[in-house]
Amino acid sequence: MVWRRSRSSTAVSAPAGHWSWQNDPSFRASQQERVAMTTVLALVLAGGEGTRLRPLTDQHAKPALVLARGYRIVDFVLGNLVNSGVSSIEVLVQYKPRTLVEHIHTAWTPWTEPTDQHIDVRKPLSDRAEDAFKGTADAVFRNLGLVARHRPDIVAVFAADHVYRMDVRQMIEFHLHHHAEVSVAAVPVPLEGASGFGIMAVDSDARIRDFQEKPARPKPMPGDPKRAYASMGNYLFDPEALVSLLQSANRCGETDFGRHILPRALLEHRVLAYDFSRNRVPGLRSCEERAYWRDIGTVEAFRAAQRDVQGPLPRFSLTNPQWPIRPDPSGSPQTSPGVSAAATVQLHA
Repeated sequence: MVWRRSRSSTAVSAPAGHWSWQNDPSFRASQQERVAMTTVLALVLAGGEGTRLRPLTDQHAKPALVLARGYRIVDFVLGNLVNSGVSSIEVLVQYKPRTLVEHIHTAWTPWTEPTDQHIDVRKPLSDRAEDAFKGTADAVFRNLGLVARHRPDIVAVFAADHVYRMDVRQMIEFHLHHHAEVSVAAVPVPLEGASGFGIMAVDSDARIRDFQEKPARPKPMPGDPKRAYASMGNYLFDPEALVSLLQSANRCGETDFGRHILPRALLEHRVLAYDFSRNRVPGLRSCEERAYWRDIGTVEAFRAAQRDVQGPLPRFSLTNPQWPIRPDPSGSPQTSPGVSAAATVQLHA
C-alpha cells in the first residue's frame, strides 16, 4: 500500500478555552489551529468477548453492557470522540454483536440532523472461522481499506470497554507537538492490580522505552513504588506507521496490539506516552475524581464503576452539559454550544 496524506476529510473541530500545557497565548492559538486542520479516522475496538465478565457477557458483547441510566459502555468512547469533533468513526464488532449494533443504530440515529460526523459499524466478512478477527490488531489490519479510503492525518485506535471522559484533541496536540509516530494514552494504576494492564517504562521525554502486556511482575513507576504506568488502550498512529506495523505483524502471524504491535513499534518508530492525568474536560463537579478512568475488565470492576456513578456526590457524574455522554437515554438530548452530534449510523460487513 502506497500512502500519501490528504486533507480531503473533515477535520476535528478546534478546541475552545485553555486546554494546552503551554502558557503562551500565541503558541496555543497556533497549536489549536494545527489540531483543527488535522483529519482523524477513529477505529473503535468493540469486538471483544469479555470472558472475565461472565455471566454478564453470556448474551451481550462487553461494550453493550448497561452501566447505569441506560448508558452502555460503548457510549463513553463514542461520546468522547463526538465531543472532540472526530467526524469519521468506525466501530469494529464481532462477539455477539446484535445488541451492540442495535444500540448504536437506535440510540445514535436520532442525532441525524445534517452534520459532517458519522458512525459506521464494521463486522467480519462472514461468520466463517477464517473470516473472524483473530485479535485487536488483526481486526484493524482487515479494515486497512478504511485508512486508504479516508486518507487521514492520524488514525485513532480506541478501546470500547472503558468509562471515562477525554478531550481527544489534547492528545492529538501532544502527538503533533512532540512529532510522535505512535502515542499511547497512559495512566498510573495501583501496582497490586497492574498485571491486568499493559505496563510501560517511560523516560523524562515521555518516550516509551519498554512495554509489557499484562506482566506477572509489573515494574513500578520511578519514584513511586506503589503504582505502575498503564496503557489505556487508546492509541494515535501516523497512518504510515500503522500500515507498516500491521503488515509486518500479519506476515509473522501477530494479531494483538498490546502483545505484538506496541513492542514492535518501540523498535521501529517514535512511540510516546500521553499522560491522561493532564487531560481536562469542562463541566466537572467538585466531587468528581479528576482524570477518572476505569477499565471494565471484570465483574468486580463493573460493579465498582456502577457505584462510582451513583449518589448525590458521584466520583464520575453521568450528567455534564458541557461534555455530554451521547445519546441521553432519557430522550432529552444533552447539548452544549459548539459540540456537534453524530450524524448517520451504517452497518457494513
